[in-house]
Amino acid sequence: MQAHVGDWIDLPVGPGHPHPRRGLIVGVNHGDGTPPYRVRWLDEERESVLFPPPDAHVHRASPAAPGRGGESRAR
Repeated sequence: MQAHVGDWIDLPVGPGHPHPRRGLIVGVNHGDGTPPYRVRWLDEERESVLFPPPDAHVHRASPAAPGRGGESRAR
């Protein structure tokens, strides 16, 4: 799995979480984009370090439309 700052990660239902979760990747520790990732969760107002499970999915950040103020993709 590879990700970049600004990508989204989706986790399926799992132990301790009765619903799927989505988070914004705000930190990547390795230059090659491999885990762990620092994630800001949409369902909570907190960040955590994540070693994603095998059934997690990363969605690439889409380029922001002009004037929309989207997230930047730092590498």
